[in-house]
Amino acid sequence: MRMVSVNRLGMRVGGSALLMLAGLAVPAHAQSAGGTGEDPYASLPSSIQLTGIVRDFKERSVSGGHTDFERQPAGGFGHYLRTAQDQLDAEGKPAFRTAGYKVSTQWRDSAGRNRIEPKSYIAAQSGDVNGAMASSTGGAVVGADSFRQWWRDVAGVNVSRQLTLTLNRQPGTNTYTFNDRTDPVFSTKQGFFPINNELFGNSGGGGVANTNYHFTFELETSFVFQRGTGQIFTFTGDDDVLVFIDNKLVIDLGGVHGAISQSINLDRLAWLQDGQSYPLKFFFAERHRTQSNFRIDTTLRLRNVDPPATTALFD
Repeated sequence: MRMVSVNRLGMRVGGSALLMLAGLAVPAHAQSAGGTGEDPYASLPSSIQLTGIVRDFKERSVSGGHTDFERQPAGGFGHYLRTAQDQLDAEGKPAFRTAGYKVSTQWRDSAGRNRIEPKSYIAAQSGDVNGAMASSTGGAVVGADSFRQWWRDVAGVNVSRQLTLTLNRQPGTNTYTFNDRTDPVFSTKQGFFPINNELFGNSGGGGVANTNYHFTFELETSFVFQRGTGQIFTFTGDDDVLVFIDNKLVIDLGGVHGAISQSINLDRLAWLQDGQSYPLKFFFAERHRTQSNFRIDTTLRLRNVDPPATTALFD
């Protein structure tokens, strides 16, 4: 998706430096050593590798194409909420809720970070700022049947393979980052394009040449919750992103849009028990040929969960 150049503003929140991009809070560093030259987090792994499944689709205008890929929402391109239910379905996948409500202003948490709209299971805090969205749905997704196919292997609709991402610990901090702009595998590809020249092959039309623009990515991981430590998970990118912790929706960046951000502070999730392990499930879709941006910043020490087997090319 297209990005607009903006001014940058550095600020301090809770001992963490935040980089404000177009009003989006992206963690740049967690708490550091304060100029002593020592790394207080040196005992942590330098990187974490996580393996998920990428599924390739054809755009809607070609034979065998999927109706949701290269579709302009009736309400126009942008960020949409409520395409998915707040709870994963019985198979651990996002379930269709609505065609989406277009967001005009994001909600902010008390630290100034973009956050999901208020939920009954996410505690409110003093200083939170409310956002706004349209009063009617805007066609970000065609319907339940098409949405169901995004993160499932479906013969004749998609093909899949495994994909491993490496999150690197930022020097002197406990923040782990994957950023397609700096990752050695992706930095030469002009964006997050994991299956160029693979599976169904590259997309036609505009955008970056020789690029496969139409795919989804599903990742399951786990972590140990540590209450009171300010554990954070932030995603910045495009297009659709849904993040679930313990099967509950905590980041909602639906729609076909430019790079935008949301964060979840896990201390807001009152039902989580200190010292217990919980699943984090991440669902991403790239649906439009302009750009593909993908960045994760987190203080969670995520653990790899083996993904299911992937499909070969279908006849």
